[in-house]
Amino acid sequence: MINLAKDALIGPPKLTRFERARIVGARSLQISLGAPMLAPLPDEVVDPIDIAVVELNEKVLPMTIRRTLPEGSFQDIPLMDLLKTRVLQ
Repeated sequence: MINLAKDALIGPPKLTRFERARIVGARSLQISLGAPMLAPLPDEVVDPIDIAVVELNEKVLPMTIRRTLPEGSFQDIPLMDLLKTRVLQ
């Protein structure tokens, strides 16, 4: 695990809108191909994109974000660490 308080990160210490879109798109593709749901869902949620958004908001996705620099160096950051720092308003 990466401690956000101590380790230098590549990029911001939260999930960017581009990373969020990529995660929701990838997870909705998995769901549409038959992957099991990871979070309990309300009855009205049936669209794969909506299911992926619910799973992301419930923080149940076991994914890792790889942030790279143009020089080729990278840092793998668990999705849970990026979601912990997000300020919900």
